[in-house]
This record gives sequence, C-alpha cells and structure tokens, in this order.
Amino acid sequence: MGAHRLTPAMRDLLQRIRRANRPPLHTLGAAEARRLYASAAEVLEPPRVPLPRVEHRMLPVGPGVACTARLYAAQSQGAATLPALLYLHGGGFTVGGLETHDSLCRQLALRSGVAVVALDYRLAPEHRFPAAVDDAWGALQWLAQHGASLGLDPTRLAVGGDSAGGTLAAVLALMARDAGLPLALQVLITPGTTAHADTASHARYAEGFLLEKAGIDWFFDQYIDHADRTDWRFAPLLAEDHAGLAPAWIGLAECDPLVDEGVAYADALRMAGGAVALELYKGVTHDFIKLGRAIPEAALAQQAIADALRAALQP
Repeated sequence: MGAHRLTPAMRDLLQRIRRANRPPLHTLGAAEARRLYASAAEVLEPPRVPLPRVEHRMLPVGPGVACTARLYAAQSQGAATLPALLYLHGGGFTVGGLETHDSLCRQLALRSGVAVVALDYRLAPEHRFPAAVDDAWGALQWLAQHGASLGLDPTRLAVGGDSAGGTLAAVLALMARDAGLPLALQVLITPGTTAHADTASHARYAEGFLLEKAGIDWFFDQYIDHADRTDWRFAPLLAEDHAGLAPAWIGLAECDPLVDEGVAYADALRMAGGAVALELYKGVTHDFIKLGRAIPEAALAQQAIADALRAALQP
C-alpha cells in the first residue's frame, strides 16, 4: 500500500537497501545501532565538499554539561560577521551525530552562505528526555549570548534539523518565543510533531518505506517514557499556542510515516498567523535529504533550504 507513489529512483534504492540485508536498527542495542547507522549514513550523499572553515568547539549547554559542536562556513573567519543556523541531526534521539550529518551541513553552509553550527547533543538511552531538548536550548542560548566570539551575528539566528532534529528545532522555536529570543527562521525537515505515532500515514507507510513502525517504536522507547509523550517538548503540535513563532520552512517526504504530522504542524502554524513555506517532495521517503547520490530531490531540498536561509538571514 502506497508503493505505487514512489519515484522509480526511490523504488530502486529501496530494493538495493533490502538486498544489502543489513539488520534493522531496532534489533540491536543502542551502541551497535549507532555504529551501523554511522557506517551507512553518508554512503548515498555527495562527497564532503571542502570549506574554508570547519571548526570544532565545546559549547557549555547547561550546568556541568558541554557538547561538541562543529562550525561550517563558506568563508574564512574575519571576512565578515555571519548569520548562523543551529543544526540538530536526526536519528530518533538515539543514533547520529556530527559525522553522520557532515556532508549535509557542508552543503547547507556552501549553498546558503550562512554559518552552520551542528550540535552533538546527548543521546538516549543513556540520556533520556528531556536531555536532548536541554542541550539544544543551551546551545541556542550560548550562540545568542556568545556567538560574536566565533565571528557570528547573534541577532541573526535560525534553527533547523531533520527528523528528531526537526522536532528539536520546532521545540526551540517555541522556547525562543517564550524567552524573547528572536529567531529569523525554523527549518523543519520531516519532523515528528505528535505524541503517539498514530496518524493515517503511520499506518500507510508502516513497512517498506525506509523508516518503519518497529523502528519508530524502538526510538521512542529509548528516548522517552510513555507518560511523558504528551509533553510539547516531545510533541510540539500539542503546545498550547503556536502564535508568534519564527517563520518556518517545512520539507516533507510524501512516502513517510511522519508526513501527516508535518502537514498538521504547518497547518497549526498557519492558523496561528505564522509564515510557512511547505514543500512536499513527491514519491520519496523519510531521510531523503541525505540520499543525494541516488535521488535528485535531496539536492532540490538542500537548495530550497539554502534559499530560505539566505532570504531570512542575509542583509
């Protein structure tokens, strides 16, 4: 059901993935799942493009907590003060990191001219909800207060991420509004926004479309107790008020269990008077943004994000 919607390139890629017969992440422990995900994360992405500036930094994100971050910029430090995108990687709050999303972050920095600061937030199950939220919020506050020390303009900030990172970015936009911290844009790529993975698209694309029901259940169980899942910091669609948020660029995949909740979130922002650019990429699956060697939609989405960042952040 739903397979007829796939593009030929996407269908071929899924067949190749099935033939590889790699064990599903949900059948592994968290440490082994991270190793397997890392080994495959950039196989289908363009080579890592060289940039004039790629730096590692330790960001203090909370009392006694510091996270590694990687800063990407298409120009050398000192050339000009740059606006910044705080980027939060996907991986179900359990896998992923700086290495798995390096190619993507380089592309965004190159295409947009905006500095990208990727955060290596703490992962579950060692660090369960709301640790990832706390780390992301701490990093955003640090950039707002101290970004100038990195040659960044703390008055021109955006947040973004894919999948679980998209959820975190949506949550940061809500937190920033409540704290009076101005954001120019929120970039939400195939985000999760609801509590219980119970929309129609979760049933329609439960198996055979890269991200499957068993994997979603496993990620949720690693990260958060069932009783906490209606907390808006996990399910931002459940926030009481979506008014006054940063403008949003939302990119969704048609054949993704999360597509319905992404559309619902765009609708909620619009109904609250927010500016929303919604792009639905037909015939592709979750994680399409990282499949640029196999499908053209990845580069199209990356360029659309870059254009939105440039429009929101460049003077």
